[in-house]
Amino acid sequence: MDIKNNPKIIKAWAMFDWANSAYNLVITSTIFPAYYTAITTTQEQGDKVMFLGHEFVNTALSDYVLATAYMVVVLLLPILTSIADYRGNKKAYMQLFTWIGGLACCGLYFFKLDTLTVSMFCFALAAIGYCSGAVFYNSYLPQIATVDQQDAVSAKGFTYGYIGSVLLQIICFVFVLSPKTFGITDATFAPRLSFLLVGIWWLGFAQIPFLKLPKGTPKSVDHQYNVISGGFKELGHVWRQISHMPVLKRYLSAFFFYSMGVQTVMLVATGFAAKELRMPAESLIATILIIQLVAIAGAALMSRLSSIYGNIKVLMVVVLIWIGVCVAAYFTQTSIQFYALAAVVGLVMGGIQSLSRSTYSKFLPEDITDTAAFFSFYDVTEKLAIVIGLFTFGIVESLTHSMRNSTLVLTIFFLAGLLLLFFVLTAQKQRGSLHTEMQ
Repeated sequence: MDIKNNPKIIKAWAMFDWANSAYNLVITSTIFPAYYTAITTTQEQGDKVMFLGHEFVNTALSDYVLATAYMVVVLLLPILTSIADYRGNKKAYMQLFTWIGGLACCGLYFFKLDTLTVSMFCFALAAIGYCSGAVFYNSYLPQIATVDQQDAVSAKGFTYGYIGSVLLQIICFVFVLSPKTFGITDATFAPRLSFLLVGIWWLGFAQIPFLKLPKGTPKSVDHQYNVISGGFKELGHVWRQISHMPVLKRYLSAFFFYSMGVQTVMLVATGFAAKELRMPAESLIATILIIQLVAIAGAALMSRLSSIYGNIKVLMVVVLIWIGVCVAAYFTQTSIQFYALAAVVGLVMGGIQSLSRSTYSKFLPEDITDTAAFFSFYDVTEKLAIVIGLFTFGIVESLTHSMRNSTLVLTIFFLAGLLLLFFVLTAQKQRGSLHTEMQ
């Protein structure tokens, strides 16, 4: 059966986004950060906590743990994805990391102050599972969709993810915001139940793509070396291929810089509103929902615009908007202003993520078989950008005692990304644009 542009295969593929995006919303953006801050702030120790024998500021600890998880992904995935292509078993790795992430979220149900150490390891494992599984998921895109359909299919995946995550978020909020309605007297139970529901949702809905997606095809190469050395050799082979693709190399550089800004803004938006604007939890919840709902429209809109004007040109406009977002955040003073800014963030957040993925996919040669290895470069680039972006944001805040200054500094990353995108566009024109549909 031909899997390219097959509606059933594409729908099953998109359901993986439906399954795992609940982690990104509930654990990364809303309920977990609020619960974590509340549970680790005490009258005796203030915002200080002990972890592995060392004292940390609670929010700094969560940032360090998350950054460490991303670094593990950066170091691990190039090897695993090369092995997956070598053996043709990328779906097995996709399943493995889904189980790791889903079970880790379930483990957060037991998170209380006296289980902080174990819970932070669960927090890290959930991030590793989410990020790693997404690499193998992304690598299916060039296999299930032709070049002319990849923008729309990529947008469909993000749309499913936003809808699924918002649905579960609403279910969780019912318990978190109105626990007495359900006879819940333990203030920690509703948030912990939310973490359990995320794990069950993730593991349950992921079975749909696991049933429908193909396993993969082993590469026809000499198997005289073992799996690990074969993985490194395959990784080197992919890097040599990318080195001879100047347009792809420039695009990855641009993606690296603007991702520093995009991913950092997404991770710190809630903290910015709480700290700089002193917005209450209810308002923050409303803000996150605004972002997620508008992001659905953003992914579809960017897909439509790219078919008219081309991927790179649309990405350049979106990056310009992100620069405006950072500057506007520096001057934002009221909740109403922040709501408006959140709506813009949602619009460009969904668009830039979806379009970035499909643009990268379009730049790949159609005859490649090691798609997982190629997409590992893409995801490693993004994760490194997150680590650098978060550390830069934190350092600037520590030096200037203001998250506003940190937000303004992010414009440097966006400007670098914009300049490199211009070089990509120029290179395409000079080479006669082998990907004419992207002009």
